[in-house]
Amino acid sequence: MNQIKIDLSNLTNFISEEQIHSLQSEIDRHYPTLFNKTGKGNDFLGWVDLPSQFDKELFKKIENDVERLRENSELFVVIGIGGSYLGARAVIEALGHQFYDLLEEKKYPYIIYAGHQLSEDYMAELLEILEKKDYSLAVISKSGTTTEPAIAFRILKNHIEKKYGREGAKQRIIAITDKQRGALKNLADREGYPTYVVPDDVGGRYSVLTPVGLLPIAMAGFDIRKLLQGAADMETHCRNATTIAENPVITYVAARNALYRSGKQVEILVNYLPNLFYLTEWWKQLYGESEGKEGKGIFPAGVGFTTDLHSMGQYIQDGLRIIFETVISVENSNHRVEIPLADDDADGLNYLAGKRIGYVNHMAEKGTVMAHIDGGVPNIRIVVPEINEYVLGQLIYFFELACGLSGYLLGVNPFDQPGVEAYKKNMFALLGKPM
Repeated sequence: MNQIKIDLSNLTNFISEEQIHSLQSEIDRHYPTLFNKTGKGNDFLGWVDLPSQFDKELFKKIENDVERLRENSELFVVIGIGGSYLGARAVIEALGHQFYDLLEEKKYPYIIYAGHQLSEDYMAELLEILEKKDYSLAVISKSGTTTEPAIAFRILKNHIEKKYGREGAKQRIIAITDKQRGALKNLADREGYPTYVVPDDVGGRYSVLTPVGLLPIAMAGFDIRKLLQGAADMETHCRNATTIAENPVITYVAARNALYRSGKQVEILVNYLPNLFYLTEWWKQLYGESEGKEGKGIFPAGVGFTTDLHSMGQYIQDGLRIIFETVISVENSNHRVEIPLADDDADGLNYLAGKRIGYVNHMAEKGTVMAHIDGGVPNIRIVVPEINEYVLGQLIYFFELACGLSGYLLGVNPFDQPGVEAYKKNMFALLGKPM
């Protein structure tokens, strides 16, 4: 069942229905190549049918390892960078209690992250915490040689072996890596770590629905079966619906590309819930690495409203008119908090007494959309009923498929990232890495 609705009513002042629907013929050429795996980068299209073809035995393996690790872990460290951690973090942050680390009673280990940057202070402070807590970890890297996670794992492997002994450490380390080769695969085989496979035909930024994302998400206590079911149902819907009118993925792709061709070069993904911050960060990586090639691509940016209305809101309202917004609009909150009546009404808010904070947030969203449209900013709304595992599974697949199709409309390979290597060459030279 499709839970995602696309609202294009706020585009009428900027582009016409004809401009949007004129892309249908291009989409008709490219869309089947995704499902048939015959387009550019087709050796990295394993994610397309992954939800419907997911190995059910893998669920059991993940759940068994998670149950074992939870028994002696207050903390669970996820070591990875880019797609090796952003997808998992997006789901965990979206579903989790926003003050989970402060709760006195924790049913599941608290998830923390390493190897996603090169901050010396971060690592020192992480080691300080790990010295005091029982923990286990997952190291996620296809090659095992990516600089940031490789450094983090070298340090944390040394720490966990000193803390629990080499044999004890082996029971607390999970390696998620290549099936057959690479430094991490070789180390895992030599040490006897439990392992999971990063599929050869799934790139990192599309890997959240593989063990790369599923194991940390399950470790945090969330239902990975519902997550996959949401994605599978979206996959089924998108296979069967191939027009702009009936398929939300194609609707979104046609609208954003029509805006791009009209001169709108920057897409700002907007959320109104702070727990969606890392979903935006995952989306930025997905679209930035997939589309930004050959001097082409919509620049992906993100804001969290209403917070960023007090910072970026001014630019969006009055800055360069090269932007459009895509709003993730969540219809229902998971909790209920009403604004109380005050005796003196010193803050002048008694007119809101009895109303829910969620209602005020929705009015802020509507008012902001109206203001930005008046200011010359087109707006696409992605409407979902609530935030749960099933809906997030649908959103993840929705954005992945839309990204692949958008890349094809741009004429680029959306499944490679040649530009990522440029900084590494300079960094390695400066560090004196042996050739």
